[in-house]
Amino acid sequence: MDFKDIKIKTSEELEKISADLKEELRVLRFKVSAQSLKQNSKISETKKTIARIQTELKLRSLNK
Repeated sequence: MDFKDIKIKTSEELEKISADLKEELRVLRFKVSAQSLKQNSKISETKKTIARIQTELKLRSLNK
């Protein structure tokens, strides 16, 4: 997800997406431990997207 896409969404949508991505990250970590994950880069992409969303939510809370 691009930062431009993140800026367009509402705070409620971002919080839901963030929760979904955190769950996906948890599942990916289990797959890595079971050695069934083929794309190791998926974990870092998910982490970066979560960080982008959290950054935008923090900026929005500071601007209020």
